[in-house]
Amino acid sequence: MPIDPQFEENKEHAGEENGVDVWGPTDPPEELGIHGTHVAVDYDICIGDGACLEDCPVDVFTWVDTPGHPESEIKAEPTHEAQCIDCMLCVDVCPVDAIDVDPGRAGRI
Repeated sequence: MPIDPQFEENKEHAGEENGVDVWGPTDPPEELGIHGTHVAVDYDICIGDGACLEDCPVDVFTWVDTPGHPESEIKAEPTHEAQCIDCMLCVDVCPVDAIDVDPGRAGRI
């Protein structure tokens, strides 16, 4: 199941990690929620393959450790989401549809 594009309405704001908004519920290490707002990554389905890191022309993503998560023990954090140019390459290359980019949410980060 891909990331919920309506996560802001359907999930609760659970706080912040590494300067990035987190939307929950969260219950580490199995349930990590969605990280980011303008550029959002659903950590619960992210498999950490790195395609988004490799293809992003403005280096929005960095690796973070997520030990014990059943899908992967590293995730792509949208650490620099304010740099996003809305090219959608990360959305296109994600094999599990774990990323959503919404230009309308850019002003809310």
